[in-house]
Amino acid sequence: MSEELNFIYDEAEEHMQKSIKHLEFELKSIRAGKASPQMLATVTVDYYGTPTPLSQVANVSVRDAQTLIIQPWEKKMLPVIERAIINANLGFAPSNNGEMVIINIPPLTEERRKKLVKQAKEEAEIAKVSIRNIRKDANNDIKKMEKDKEISEDESKMAHEKIQKLTDKYIEEVDKHLEKKEKDIMTV
Repeated sequence: MSEELNFIYDEAEEHMQKSIKHLEFELKSIRAGKASPQMLATVTVDYYGTPTPLSQVANVSVRDAQTLIIQPWEKKMLPVIERAIINANLGFAPSNNGEMVIINIPPLTEERRKKLVKQAKEEAEIAKVSIRNIRKDANNDIKKMEKDKEISEDESKMAHEKIQKLTDKYIEEVDKHLEKKEKDIMTV
Protein backbone atom coordinates (compact mmCIF):
# COMPACT_ATOMS: atom_id res chain seq x y z
CA MET A 1 0.00 0.00 0.00
CA SER A 2 1.26 3.47 -0.80
CA GLU A 3 2.45 5.91 1.82
CA GLU A 4 -0.60 8.14 1.26
CA LEU A 5 -2.98 5.21 1.81
CA ASN A 6 -1.13 4.24 4.99
CA PHE A 7 -1.49 7.82 6.19
CA ILE A 8 -5.26 7.78 5.51
CA TYR A 9 -5.61 4.45 7.32
CA ASP A 10 -3.52 5.55 10.33
CA GLU A 11 -5.38 8.85 10.58
CA ALA A 12 -8.76 7.06 10.46
CA GLU A 13 -7.66 4.63 13.16
CA GLU A 14 -6.40 7.47 15.36
CA HIS A 15 -9.74 9.31 15.07
CA MET A 16 -11.68 6.11 15.79
CA GLN A 17 -9.58 5.55 18.92
CA LYS A 18 -10.46 9.09 20.02
CA SER A 19 -14.15 8.27 19.52
CA ILE A 20 -13.74 5.25 21.81
CA LYS A 21 -11.89 7.34 24.44
CA HIS A 22 -14.69 9.91 24.34
CA LEU A 23 -17.30 7.16 24.73
CA GLU A 24 -15.40 5.73 27.73
CA PHE A 25 -15.35 9.19 29.34
CA GLU A 26 -19.08 9.72 28.75
CA LEU A 27 -19.98 6.26 30.06
CA LYS A 28 -17.96 6.83 33.24
CA SER A 29 -20.11 9.84 34.06
CA ILE A 30 -23.27 7.69 33.90
CA ARG A 31 -23.61 6.26 37.39
CA ALA A 32 -24.16 2.58 37.99
CA GLY A 33 -25.31 2.66 41.61
CA LYS A 34 -21.97 2.97 43.42
CA ALA A 35 -20.47 6.32 44.34
CA SER A 36 -17.51 7.34 42.18
CA PRO A 37 -15.69 10.69 41.82
CA GLN A 38 -16.05 10.22 38.03
CA MET A 39 -19.80 10.88 38.45
CA LEU A 40 -18.95 14.57 38.86
CA ALA A 41 -16.42 14.72 36.00
CA THR A 42 -18.73 16.85 33.86
CA VAL A 43 -19.49 19.40 36.61
CA THR A 44 -18.00 22.85 36.05
CA VAL A 45 -17.90 25.50 38.76
CA ASP A 46 -17.92 29.28 38.33
CA TYR A 47 -14.49 30.05 39.81
CA TYR A 48 -14.10 33.83 39.87
CA GLY A 49 -16.00 34.17 36.60
CA THR A 50 -14.24 31.28 34.85
CA PRO A 51 -15.98 27.92 34.22
CA THR A 52 -13.62 25.46 35.90
CA PRO A 53 -13.84 21.65 36.31
CA LEU A 54 -14.89 20.73 39.85
CA SER A 55 -11.74 18.63 40.27
CA GLN A 56 -9.64 21.82 39.95
CA VAL A 57 -11.31 23.63 42.87
CA ALA A 58 -11.99 20.74 45.27
CA ASN A 59 -10.98 17.25 46.27
CA VAL A 60 -13.69 14.73 45.37
CA SER A 61 -13.60 11.44 47.28
CA VAL A 62 -15.77 8.46 48.18
CA ARG A 63 -16.73 7.99 51.84
CA ASP A 64 -18.63 4.75 51.22
CA ALA A 65 -20.53 3.05 48.37
CA GLN A 66 -23.39 5.56 48.65
CA THR A 67 -21.61 8.82 49.63
CA LEU A 68 -19.42 11.33 47.80
CA ILE A 69 -17.49 14.01 49.68
CA ILE A 70 -16.38 17.25 48.01
CA GLN A 71 -13.78 19.16 50.01
CA PRO A 72 -13.26 22.61 48.43
CA TRP A 73 -9.87 24.27 48.72
CA GLU A 74 -11.65 27.53 49.60
CA LYS A 75 -14.62 27.43 52.01
CA LYS A 76 -16.43 30.25 50.19
CA MET A 77 -16.74 27.86 47.22
CA LEU A 78 -19.18 25.58 49.11
CA PRO A 79 -22.42 27.24 47.86
CA VAL A 80 -20.97 27.67 44.36
CA ILE A 81 -20.10 23.95 44.22
CA GLU A 82 -23.55 22.98 45.52
CA ARG A 83 -25.24 25.14 42.87
CA ALA A 84 -23.00 23.72 40.11
CA ILE A 85 -23.90 20.14 41.09
CA ILE A 86 -27.62 20.96 41.09
CA ASN A 87 -27.31 22.80 37.74
CA ALA A 88 -25.45 19.81 36.22
CA ASN A 89 -28.79 17.97 36.47
CA LEU A 90 -27.26 14.68 37.61
CA GLY A 91 -30.13 13.86 39.96
CA PHE A 92 -28.14 14.55 43.16
CA ALA A 93 -29.22 16.62 46.16
CA PRO A 94 -25.98 17.98 47.64
CA SER A 95 -25.81 19.33 51.18
CA ASN A 96 -23.00 21.06 53.01
CA ASN A 97 -21.97 21.04 56.65
CA GLY A 98 -19.87 24.21 56.48
CA GLU A 99 -16.72 22.22 55.74
CA MET A 100 -17.60 20.04 52.76
CA VAL A 101 -20.34 19.16 50.30
CA ILE A 102 -21.89 15.75 50.89
CA ILE A 103 -23.82 13.84 48.25
CA ASN A 104 -25.80 10.80 49.31
CA ILE A 105 -26.29 8.65 46.25
CA PRO A 106 -29.82 7.25 46.35
CA PRO A 107 -30.25 3.64 45.27
CA LEU A 108 -31.35 3.45 41.65
CA THR A 109 -34.99 2.68 40.94
CA GLU A 110 -35.86 0.36 38.06
CA GLU A 111 -37.17 3.37 36.11
CA ARG A 112 -33.95 5.34 36.70
CA ARG A 113 -31.84 2.33 35.65
CA LYS A 114 -33.76 2.12 32.37
CA LYS A 115 -33.20 5.85 31.75
CA LEU A 116 -29.48 5.43 32.40
CA VAL A 117 -29.31 2.48 29.99
CA LYS A 118 -31.09 4.62 27.39
CA GLN A 119 -28.54 7.41 28.00
CA ALA A 120 -25.67 4.91 27.60
CA LYS A 121 -27.19 3.66 24.33
CA GLU A 122 -27.43 7.24 23.05
CA GLU A 123 -23.74 7.79 23.84
CA ALA A 124 -22.85 4.54 22.07
CA GLU A 125 -24.85 5.59 19.01
CA ILE A 126 -23.05 8.94 18.93
CA ALA A 127 -19.72 7.06 18.96
CA LYS A 128 -20.89 4.76 16.13
CA VAL A 129 -21.98 7.73 14.01
CA SER A 130 -18.61 9.36 14.63
CA ILE A 131 -16.78 6.18 13.55
CA ARG A 132 -18.94 5.87 10.41
CA ASN A 133 -18.22 9.51 9.53
CA ILE A 134 -14.50 8.83 9.88
CA ARG A 135 -14.93 5.85 7.51
CA LYS A 136 -16.80 8.07 5.04
CA ASP A 137 -14.04 10.70 5.11
CA ALA A 138 -11.32 8.07 4.60
CA ASN A 139 -13.25 6.47 1.73
CA ASN A 140 -13.71 9.88 0.09
CA ASP A 141 -9.94 10.48 0.33
CA ILE A 142 -9.30 7.07 -1.26
CA LYS A 143 -11.81 7.76 -4.09
CA LYS A 144 -10.13 11.10 -4.76
CA MET A 145 -6.73 9.42 -4.98
CA GLU A 146 -8.13 6.87 -7.46
CA LYS A 147 -9.82 9.61 -9.50
CA ASP A 148 -6.56 11.58 -9.59
CA LYS A 149 -4.79 8.40 -10.81
CA GLU A 150 -2.55 8.32 -7.71
CA ILE A 151 -3.61 4.72 -7.02
CA SER A 152 -5.04 1.89 -9.10
CA GLU A 153 -8.57 0.55 -8.92
CA ASP A 154 -7.30 -2.59 -7.17
CA GLU A 155 -5.41 -0.53 -4.57
CA SER A 156 -8.54 1.54 -4.02
CA LYS A 157 -10.67 -1.58 -3.50
CA MET A 158 -8.15 -3.03 -1.02
CA ALA A 159 -7.98 0.28 0.86
CA HIS A 160 -11.79 0.47 1.11
CA GLU A 161 -11.87 -3.08 2.48
CA LYS A 162 -9.17 -2.27 5.02
CA ILE A 163 -11.06 0.84 6.19
CA GLN A 164 -14.27 -1.24 6.49
CA LYS A 165 -12.49 -3.86 8.65
CA LEU A 166 -11.17 -1.07 10.85
CA THR A 167 -14.69 0.38 11.14
CA ASP A 168 -16.15 -3.01 12.05
CA LYS A 169 -13.48 -3.46 14.74
CA TYR A 170 -14.28 -0.13 16.40
CA ILE A 171 -18.08 -0.55 16.13
CA GLU A 172 -17.64 -3.89 17.88
CA GLU A 173 -15.61 -2.16 20.59
CA VAL A 174 -18.43 0.38 21.10
CA ASP A 175 -20.89 -2.52 21.49
CA LYS A 176 -18.63 -4.16 24.10
CA HIS A 177 -18.40 -0.92 26.12
CA LEU A 178 -22.17 -0.50 25.96
CA GLU A 179 -22.83 -4.10 26.98
CA LYS A 180 -20.50 -3.75 29.99
CA LYS A 181 -22.11 -0.46 31.06
CA GLU A 182 -25.64 -1.88 30.69
CA LYS A 183 -24.65 -4.80 32.89
CA ASP A 184 -23.19 -2.40 35.50
CA ILE A 185 -26.35 -0.28 35.53
CA MET A 186 -28.81 -3.15 35.68
CA THR A 187 -26.92 -5.09 38.40
CA VAL A 188 -28.70 -4.39 41.69
